[in-house]
Amino acid sequence: MNKTIPPPTTHHAELSSQPNSQRSTPQPGLDRDMPDRDMSRADPGPPDASKPAATLEKPTDSKPNVPRTSTRASAWEPLRLPLFRMFWLASLASNLGTWIHEVGAGWLMTMLDASPEMVASVRTSMTLPIVFLAIPAGVLADRIDKRKLLMMTQGLLLAVTAALAVLTFTDHISAWGLLALTFVMGLGMVIHVPTWQAAIPELVPRSQIPQAVGLGSISFNLARTLGPALGGVLIATLGLWSTFAFNAFTFACVIAVLSTWKRTTIEDSRGRSFWASTRQGVRFVARHAVMRNVMLGVALFVIPGSVLWSLLPLYAKTQLGWGAQGFGVMVACVGAGAVVGASILPRLRHRFGSDRLVAAAMSLYAGGLIAMSFAPRWQFLLPCIVLMGAGWMATLTTLTATAQITLPPRLRARGMGCYLTMMAGSMAFGSLTWGQIAGAIGIEGALLTSGAVMLLTAATGLLFPLSTRLDD
Repeated sequence: MNKTIPPPTTHHAELSSQPNSQRSTPQPGLDRDMPDRDMSRADPGPPDASKPAATLEKPTDSKPNVPRTSTRASAWEPLRLPLFRMFWLASLASNLGTWIHEVGAGWLMTMLDASPEMVASVRTSMTLPIVFLAIPAGVLADRIDKRKLLMMTQGLLLAVTAALAVLTFTDHISAWGLLALTFVMGLGMVIHVPTWQAAIPELVPRSQIPQAVGLGSISFNLARTLGPALGGVLIATLGLWSTFAFNAFTFACVIAVLSTWKRTTIEDSRGRSFWASTRQGVRFVARHAVMRNVMLGVALFVIPGSVLWSLLPLYAKTQLGWGAQGFGVMVACVGAGAVVGASILPRLRHRFGSDRLVAAAMSLYAGGLIAMSFAPRWQFLLPCIVLMGAGWMATLTTLTATAQITLPPRLRARGMGCYLTMMAGSMAFGSLTWGQIAGAIGIEGALLTSGAVMLLTAATGLLFPLSTRLDD
């Protein structure tokens, strides 16, 4: 149940080039009634194909008094910027609450209804709203004040998690009640995620976009490392209700940070209807070769990879005989691997390129799924899960950064809405599919099958290149 103050993702643990003091203004040739003809060329060239490449390379997008940095700069470089640092700390607290909540919700469902289908449905109920509403939410974020929109969504999420804490504490929660509240959280998240992702560009110069995306992943996965362990402690000492109460508290903290953000950017619909704005964003994603490949890459990875998140609580309980603390340790290992991987990701990407890096990361993740299917001793299993965390992070961070750089600034929320729709749809489809497969052939069979499928999709992904200026 990632708030995704990213990334992001995660999800946790996820970017505009114009200064936050500059009002968005129409660009010649891009703001006609049918602008897609100018912006949606099917080649992996610069995001705004109506402008000469030389124009795009000028450092006109850097913030005042913020030095431009090389794409090879340190992964921690954006933290030198005070505003980004404040948002990053807020995202860390928020993602910490997310993973504590994840442990609580997953474990609560195993107590209310331990069938594989119901356990997998917890994540599905969170992602279904994103499948259907992420694109309209992105259009909304491109048209109205992002700060106010974020404040409203955080308020909704605070109310839902507080209600879940009270119902669990008073023992009035049911399996279907948990799914219903999780679905409402998904409605709040579907607006929050693309809005937050589109707001991040106001905090860093364009040259630091890959590092900013990587830091979002680090925030998400650092929380994933610490959150499950803390969630297990809270469950053991205070009860399941405390995990939801802690998450509600982190939402309140994010609201406090947002209240101090003084924005000067003004959103502008440029006279287009809501439908015309929606069509503009979707057509760009559909016609741009790199964006199409990004969307395909998400599906090829997330559909088989979702088996881990759908069945991990049940795997810990039935295959290993572990309690909530053991489940927390497994999720923490995923996060630890992701944090380590994120710190070296820029060097790996520049050495091997995005395409080979994604293929290798997917293969690493697939190997971990296959190892889990044989139910080895936990001393061997946990290192495998750490490597899987690195593979998960490397794949999704590379795909996200590619999308962020490819999308034009004023279409970014809409484009990321399309990206999130594909991710959530793949997660929901994968969760339902692997839950049914696990019910039919067992958890080990589902893990082995998904690992084999991912090895095939990793090879297939090489046919659809991602290479952009991210690799320059």
